[in-house]
Amino acid sequence: MNQTHEKKEKPITLFQSLIPVILLVGLLAINVFVFRDDALSGTNQFILIIGGAIATGIGLYNRVSYDKILDQVTKNVRDTTGAIFILLLVGALSGTWLLSGIIPSMIYYGLNILHPSIYLPACLLITSIISIATGSSWTTSATVGIALVGIGNALGMPLGMVGGAVVSGAYFGDKLSPLSDTTNLAPVMAGTDLFTHIKYMLYTTLPTYIVTLLLFVFLGLMHSGSGEINTQETLDAIANTFHITPWLFLVPVIVIFLIVKKVQSIAALLIGTLLGAVFALIFQPEVVDAVAGGTELTLYNAYKGVMLALTSDIRIASPLESLNGLFEAGGMASMLNTVWLILCAMLFGGTMEAIGALQKISKALLNIANTVFGLFASTVASCLAINILTSDQYLSIVVPGKMFSDAYKEKGLAPENLSRTLEDSGTVTSVLIPWNTCGAYHAGVLGIPTLSYLPYAFFNYLSPFVTLLYAAFDYKIRRIIKK
Repeated sequence: MNQTHEKKEKPITLFQSLIPVILLVGLLAINVFVFRDDALSGTNQFILIIGGAIATGIGLYNRVSYDKILDQVTKNVRDTTGAIFILLLVGALSGTWLLSGIIPSMIYYGLNILHPSIYLPACLLITSIISIATGSSWTTSATVGIALVGIGNALGMPLGMVGGAVVSGAYFGDKLSPLSDTTNLAPVMAGTDLFTHIKYMLYTTLPTYIVTLLLFVFLGLMHSGSGEINTQETLDAIANTFHITPWLFLVPVIVIFLIVKKVQSIAALLIGTLLGAVFALIFQPEVVDAVAGGTELTLYNAYKGVMLALTSDIRIASPLESLNGLFEAGGMASMLNTVWLILCAMLFGGTMEAIGALQKISKALLNIANTVFGLFASTVASCLAINILTSDQYLSIVVPGKMFSDAYKEKGLAPENLSRTLEDSGTVTSVLIPWNTCGAYHAGVLGIPTLSYLPYAFFNYLSPFVTLLYAAFDYKIRRIIKK
């Protein structure tokens, strides 16, 4: 009896539960301060492993068996297998969609809607189209964003407004595009799938975007500027690099159709990836040959060019230097840092779950936030706090996502509620903080201080308020249906 009693687990205290979280946040803050943008390439992942080791030590102190901890970590990793394959396919799809000219065609036709009388809303629309196509707010700002700021400056437009329009559009796509790493990361952390997450985000994202567009239409009428916009050089460079045709849009239309018909995400993305490869061979044979490093398109070069686009870095040179950064893709390899982050987050989360820490924290949060609105507000506040403290967009999704998942289940809330809130308050607000890697990056690339574009980045700071508004009125809050 005494031996059985000695081996019995001791209940974890709230103080013990918070120790790994506090140390993790502190170490991540130091890490991001030291490594800045390079933190995601591995150092943050190792800090998550350290956090898991600390949690393991607390569990062993409370007589939790090591096998139990390892089993929970293994289960968590196993549960993310589907999401990891989706991430890898998203990387492959982005490669073949660049190689086939699908993404450049989206950019080409997007630039054609630019007109001086609606410059600010046009900036929003163009960056939205491009960020949806690329899944990257950073790429959008570093390419077309720079061009739009330069044009706005020549027209005498207030640069803070132009920067706000660029950032709002860039993060609209970063939040919604299936090619975006944060859009893939949030559902993994919450426990839902990619396309359920995207569809559920539309409830809050589209109204916020419409309000943002109307605000820029109003500001555009007040500051119409003077002069002429010339995008012909950019359009010519795209047309000289790729064969631009509306037929290329058939591929994304087919993928959207498959998603609407509820075809499995992996199957839909695989079909979209393979169609991109086929269309590359049909419409862009010279580009495929150039990527393969050949002089004529042979079967060997066709295979090599497509496989490089699927799996690794490709760079397609254009006559315009400023476009070269946009015509790059990393294939499946570009997603490995995010996959690595997910695996390390699962180690930390699985350990915290095995020792009872997540349950203890969730119960404490539920005692404080005993309403649905309180739970949503706590999630928003946590995402903002981690964005401020750790200066990292990804951690504002990973840490609250794992901490709050059980609390949402306790309230009978579907996991897409959490994934949507993580994006509405974690992804989009990172660019509003000057010392966050996202805020520092966009300010540096656009040449506009963060605090100058912040008042006009309507989409970014309205998103968390809209989420809280929905929670306050219990509108579009999906419950778990018990069978």
